[in-house]
Amino acid sequence: MFQSLRNKSVIVTGGTKGIGRGIAEVFLSLGARVCVIGRDERTGSAMAEAMKSEGRLIFCRADVKEQVEIETAIKTAVGAFGGIDILCANAGIFPQAKLEEMTEQEWDGIFATNLKGMFLSIKSCLDYLKTSKAGRIVLTSSITGPITGYPGWSHYAATKAGMLGFMRTAAIELAKFKITINAVLPGNTLTEGVVELGPEYVDKMVAAIPLHRLGSVQEVGYAVAFLASEEAGFITGQTIIVDGGQTLPESQSALDV
Repeated sequence: MFQSLRNKSVIVTGGTKGIGRGIAEVFLSLGARVCVIGRDERTGSAMAEAMKSEGRLIFCRADVKEQVEIETAIKTAVGAFGGIDILCANAGIFPQAKLEEMTEQEWDGIFATNLKGMFLSIKSCLDYLKTSKAGRIVLTSSITGPITGYPGWSHYAATKAGMLGFMRTAAIELAKFKITINAVLPGNTLTEGVVELGPEYVDKMVAAIPLHRLGSVQEVGYAVAFLASEEAGFITGQTIIVDGGQTLPESQSALDV
C-alpha cells in the first residue's frame, strides 16, 4: 500500500507547520511531489530549505481565502509538476472566542479561511484533478464540531462541521469525474498550536484520551495518505477519526475503571 503515491503531484494548503507539515512530510516520504501553500513566506521558504527533497518539494505563498492568490499558487505547482493528482485542503485557523464576546469580524474571519478557503482551493484545482487518473481531495476537519464541542470554539466547530456537509454533496457531484473527496477528523494532536495552549491544557487532554498520549502530525498524515491512495479509490464522502479513542468514553469515569 501507498506505492501508488509515488510521483503523484500533491497540494497541501496550510502546510508550513502543524498537521499540514506532517501531511507534507508523509507524502514526501512516500515518493510524491509536494507543493506546500501557506501565508508566511519566511516559514515556507525555511521549510523547503530544511526538507531537501531533490526538487520534489516547493513552497508557494498564498492566502487560501484570496482567489487570485490561490489560483496563482496552483498554476505555479502545475508548472513545476505538470498537473495535480491530490489536494489536501488543510489550511485552517482556530482562534478562541466565547459567544458573548465574539465579534462579527471574528466569525467572518474563521469562515473565510476554513470554509471559503477550502472551497477556493478545490475550485482552483478542479480542472487539473479531472485530468488525473486518480484525482483525490482530502479535507482536514476535526472532531470538534462534527462530534464534540469545546467552549470558545463554537465558530471553529461550525466551520469543521460545515466542511463535512460540503463534502457529502461534493462527493456525489465529483464522482462522474472519478474524483473522490474524504476527510480526516483529528483529535488532540501535538502541534505548535496545541503546545501554545499550555501544559495544563495538554495534560487534561492526555488524561481524556484512552491511549494516554496526543497524536503526532505524521499519524494524521498517514490517514490522509491512505485516503489519497489508489487503494482507497472506492471510498468517497467518508471520514476517518484520528483521535486515540478520545471520542469513545461516555464520561471520565469510563477511563478510571
